[in-house]
Amino acid sequence: MKLLMIRSLVIGAAFVAGWVASADEPRPVPSGNATIRGKAGSSEIVITATDRLAGAIHSLTWGDKEFMDSHDHGRQLQSAASFDCAAAGEFWAECYNPTEAGSRADGTGDKSSSILRKLQAEGAELKTTTQMAFWLAPGEKSFGRPALNDEVLSDHLVSKRVRIGYKELANVIEYEVTFTVPNGERHTYAQFEALTGYMPPEFGRFWTFRPDTGKLEELDDGPGEQAFPVVFATEGKTHAMGVFSPDQPSPGHEKAGYGRFRFKAEKVVKWNCVFRVRNDKGIAAGEYRFRTFVAVGTLEDVRQSLAALAEEFVRR
Repeated sequence: MKLLMIRSLVIGAAFVAGWVASADEPRPVPSGNATIRGKAGSSEIVITATDRLAGAIHSLTWGDKEFMDSHDHGRQLQSAASFDCAAAGEFWAECYNPTEAGSRADGTGDKSSSILRKLQAEGAELKTTTQMAFWLAPGEKSFGRPALNDEVLSDHLVSKRVRIGYKELANVIEYEVTFTVPNGERHTYAQFEALTGYMPPEFGRFWTFRPDTGKLEELDDGPGEQAFPVVFATEGKTHAMGVFSPDQPSPGHEKAGYGRFRFKAEKVVKWNCVFRVRNDKGIAAGEYRFRTFVAVGTLEDVRQSLAALAEEFVRR
């Protein structure tokens, strides 16, 4: 189940999937099942994408623990985007919401309404391109607000390059996301959830990392966004995950960008890294690229990795 208005990889040998098709032939869909892995401290990070989620990330494990809560087609390590529509008036994120892993109606099923177009996985690196489905089907509503799309499958693409290990930081995952906004749509506002992670409730300690000091500070439940990277950890601090982007903040949104949410009834917690683009003359079609880093390990491992990233990208 996708929650609230901002919602929100593995093969031993090389695997490459693509297609060549004529204009009047359907394009073959590659398998979305893949695994990548990399040594990180005393354990290894293992990332798994699945066909069920059109190549989105279903699982991330380290230290004998699962970090993802992959319940439906919204609770993954994945990307999504939301747009206004010229005649709609008030913006509501889920009403025009292309989503990598699929749609709300996909539920807990084995198939995704999104379509995987390309997948390549080898060693510690995964690359995919997915044609995203809208989160809401035509006629569905989110908190009383109707879907603004008239099809289930959008023309929006999302491509990702995921690599375990960054320079000397073995426990850091470099995660590059490119959204392709198609020609012919009219939007003045775009909200790119470059990356979100839905995690089991045992990751219930929320922290924020201060790039200026290199220290962690405890963070309240919010919910919502604030300016600094967020870290989720278990009570014993033995397992943690944090997100950092050198591309933050979005112009005009200097006090936002990193969100945290706790959904007690649904027994899941969520973090995200969000970017925004506004142009009253219309959002340009084309590519929007964002670079994020996900650190995994103990809470202290994550703090040290975020400090190293801040040293490289913020304090230089």
